[in-house]
Amino acid sequence: MSKTLIIAFQPSEAETMRGFAQSFGEGFDVLLVTGGDCPAVGAGKVLTGGLPSTPPADSAASIASLCAGYSHIAAASTMRAKDILPRIAARLDAAMVSDIVSVDSESVFSRPTAAGAAIATVEVDAALTVLTVRPAGFGAGEERPNGPSEAVTISTDSKTERIKEAEAAGARPDLTQAKVVISGGRPLKDAETYEKLIGGLADILGGAAGATRAAVDLGIAANDLQVGQTGKVVAPDLYIAAGISGSTQHMAGIKDSKVIVAINTDGDAPIFESADFGLVMDLYEAIPQLAEKLKS
Repeated sequence: MSKTLIIAFQPSEAETMRGFAQSFGEGFDVLLVTGGDCPAVGAGKVLTGGLPSTPPADSAASIASLCAGYSHIAAASTMRAKDILPRIAARLDAAMVSDIVSVDSESVFSRPTAAGAAIATVEVDAALTVLTVRPAGFGAGEERPNGPSEAVTISTDSKTERIKEAEAAGARPDLTQAKVVISGGRPLKDAETYEKLIGGLADILGGAAGATRAAVDLGIAANDLQVGQTGKVVAPDLYIAAGISGSTQHMAGIKDSKVIVAINTDGDAPIFESADFGLVMDLYEAIPQLAEKLKS
């Protein structure tokens, strides 16, 4: 049996994890919790749960029962994984290492600490290690055919009652997978302005819209759009930060972006220290002008 099991809560996560899985040096299988078809990632075997949606976190015991015989269990570092994988690790009495960005050996991993200000090297002494992975550090990998598929049963029995389930409106890509992300901060004032400026520019660029914690707390943007240490970690090719000062917790969520563009009226804002390009300008003037240029 392959040594590593990649847990993908939806098919796109299997593709996101392809670079890590192929570079880890061992064969791997994929457990696809929802969805039917697994992207071509080179898995030795694909286990398909076929669920219509990700089960509540306290049903993790059923997923844990499928992990026998593996030395490593890994998933992309999403909110789902951060909720479910520690529970799997506890069920299996396994070591848990979160947000790894590189692998030195089968038991030595690097992960950010102190809100991304330092990188910790973690050595694990355990028969089974559970990992959440920041895929940006491992490249995209290459398309390779998968081995056979096998249907498995994942129980959704839970003490949690799911009252409502809603998907974000619109066709924008997920923040964690988008190649372009435009985020806004507190100066946007209200949800309508946020959608007009940040959402409008995101649509022109075919990207995702994000927000700071302050913007989310003020009701300017939805909670699932929060970028940062306590929100989503992103690693796009282009990250545009409009009206964002650059707090430590926000920068921890965008540090792996290939290019960071900052738009802020305060030329001394901390974000300019990390930005590749900076524009000292009011976002209410800059974004409409940028949008107009991109349309023409």
